[in-house]
Amino acid sequence: MKKFILGFAVLSAGIMNAQTQIIAHRGYFQTQPPTTENSIKSLQNAQNLKIYGSEFDVRMTKDGVLVINHDEHHAKMEISDFNFKDLEKVKLSNGEKLPTLKDYLKQGKKDKVLKLIVEIKPAKTEAMENEIVEKTIRMIRDMKLESQSEYISFSLNICKQIKKIAPNFKVQYLNGELSPQQIKEEGLDGMDYHYSVFQKNPTWISEANNLGLITNSWTVNKIEIYDELKKQGIGFVTTNIPDQLKNK
Repeated sequence: MKKFILGFAVLSAGIMNAQTQIIAHRGYFQTQPPTTENSIKSLQNAQNLKIYGSEFDVRMTKDGVLVINHDEHHAKMEISDFNFKDLEKVKLSNGEKLPTLKDYLKQGKKDKVLKLIVEIKPAKTEAMENEIVEKTIRMIRDMKLESQSEYISFSLNICKQIKKIAPNFKVQYLNGELSPQQIKEEGLDGMDYHYSVFQKNPTWISEANNLGLITNSWTVNKIEIYDELKKQGIGFVTTNIPDQLKNK
């Protein structure tokens, strides 16, 4: 009887580990009332959902301050061309100030369970990308958030630079053109591709799983697409509707 119970527990653990995990895209901002993507409030909302993680975007100002913003521009100012003191004068649409990476990480540290999915945005030069990577990793290490943080980028250089500085950090590539075998050969931990890439390459999820790679897909905002990816065995999905997908 004890062997049966033990066997059932192991099987149940295996099934649970195989479940597709949910990541909030730029935080959970499509709330009622709605808030703003990449805001501190959107991160708090994601923490309250008790999901796997929350993704956010990192850029660097002209004077070297790391800020959280998806687009190259904040209002009409290109972030890399303006100092932080000028950028912070324009509030987010929900009234918050433009968050710095440090502010965002401070909030992230309040919930040690939620993973912080750090997307480092491509920059104008490799030198700038390398500086952003170095500063981001240094701040995360200083705040002792290494085990809580994972990394993604559309820049292959950024991905490889992270692995060069911190080989044990989990890094996934976003751009979508590399096969699972190529991801493995680049020394990265996984692929985080738009769901259309997996639809065009229906064997990639199983191939990646067989290679021990992380599989993730963005931005999955339709339940039928989520179900399709889940049947293929995807490990994670990044979504604007984490509240709807977390219990499916």
